[in-house]
Amino acid sequence: MDHPVPIDPTRPSPARIYDYHLGGAHNYAVDRRAAERVTAIMPELPLIIRANRAFLHRAVRSLVDAGIRQFLDLGSGIPTVGNVHQVAAPGSRVVYVDVDSVAVAHAQSLLAGHDDAGVVRADLRDVPSVLGAPEVRRLIDFARPVGVLMVAVLHFVPDRDDPAGIVAAYRDAVAPGSYLVVSHGAASEDERAPVTADAAADAYSRSVSEFTLRTRSQVAGLFAGFELIDPGVVYVNEWRPDDPGGEPARRLAQLVGAGRKP
Repeated sequence: MDHPVPIDPTRPSPARIYDYHLGGAHNYAVDRRAAERVTAIMPELPLIIRANRAFLHRAVRSLVDAGIRQFLDLGSGIPTVGNVHQVAAPGSRVVYVDVDSVAVAHAQSLLAGHDDAGVVRADLRDVPSVLGAPEVRRLIDFARPVGVLMVAVLHFVPDRDDPAGIVAAYRDAVAPGSYLVVSHGAASEDERAPVTADAAADAYSRSVSEFTLRTRSQVAGLFAGFELIDPGVVYVNEWRPDDPGGEPARRLAQLVGAGRKP
């Protein structure tokens, strides 16, 4: 599944839109237009994306502190500053997985000469293909704990594709002591989520890719078979902030959490 496919510069891509909001250069005019349309509805979207990237860094550091030295980053997107292999402990092994050909091409370029990191073009929903990919088999030892990262990706998996079942398949493939890290767009049905999230998700679904917001209880349900670690499923800026004694951060419509497989 990691053979190149043609890139369509006329269709916006979630990975390239994410890159645009992070200040990257690997995006097209169609991506920038789509990003600005959604941002007009939800002005805090760029803040959410930057907060999500910061959460990824905090989560990886927390897993490193817990002894994790291999990571499977599902839906990794286009490489930007602070990729997992750059944040993890020296000698850690990392495999990036994404379905977007631009993301994969740039990751391959970035990782040239890095023996401990690799990239696979695959759809995370096709769990056997991901787990059986040569780069995954080369770098990940499934007899040892793995950090499975699903950051800002499961909201692109609709209910009909059974996101909980997909997560469970990865859970069953990893050893006890492994961790799951998730961030996910928050539905306004969650009593504290900004109501603009629904309108933004609708606009994103129409112009880019199907986007499903979920409540706190639904996101927590994705951790079935894992033990949530402190502070549980919370809003993105509330998860182990770098300055816990500082001023409360602005609440953003992104739910996050991490759990350990017992």
